[in-house]
Amino acid sequence: MAHPLQLGFQDAASPVMEELLHFHDHALMTVFLISALVLYIIVAMVTTKLTNKNILDSQEIEIIWTVLPAIILMMIALPSLRILYLMDEINDPHLTVKAVGHQWYWSYEYTDYEDCEFDSYMTPTSDLNPGDFRLLETDTRMILPMESPVRVIISADDVIHSWAIPSLGVKMDAVPGRLNQTALMLARPGVFYGQCSEICGANHSFMPIVIEAVPMEHFVNWTYLTFEAA
Repeated sequence: MAHPLQLGFQDAASPVMEELLHFHDHALMTVFLISALVLYIIVAMVTTKLTNKNILDSQEIEIIWTVLPAIILMMIALPSLRILYLMDEINDPHLTVKAVGHQWYWSYEYTDYEDCEFDSYMTPTSDLNPGDFRLLETDTRMILPMESPVRVIISADDVIHSWAIPSLGVKMDAVPGRLNQTALMLARPGVFYGQCSEICGANHSFMPIVIEAVPMEHFVNWTYLTFEAA
């Protein structure tokens, strides 16, 4: 959960988000080193009164400042491509959930169970309990098992929405008439919040997403008590 004056990302709750955080730190350190080197060269060139005739016309230096940026770009591009493929990888999911965006709420369907679907509306401010988060709580949470690969199929019923959970590193557009899919794995138990990240109308700010990660046995009990027993 983000907090006021936070400068960094939320704590990672999935392996993909951990990889994204590592890549962010890697790229940021590369940018810092380049910035420091360029700043040093600018200051040195401005402040010195000496002229080095060897660098006025040097083939070796031109080769260095052509090859070195290419190497740096490769150091950034290769980890980035690796993460892109990891984010698209969906291997033998244990559970499939269909999320459909509406104006202005989400509906979920657990396709591995019969008649296992519900709508998720934002909890009004007047109905919040102590400790609840305004504009982020929903009347029905999406319950998922932790440490299990989950496939989420995302679509929309009216306009374009976007299903996004920052702490899980998941953001996928919900487009009417199209099925997009993404994969996630919850690494620890907890409650994780997100919102619609595509401007979708007057109440765009009132489409929260709440995922509660629980152990597998608790998830099985929840599905039985909520749907099968009913």
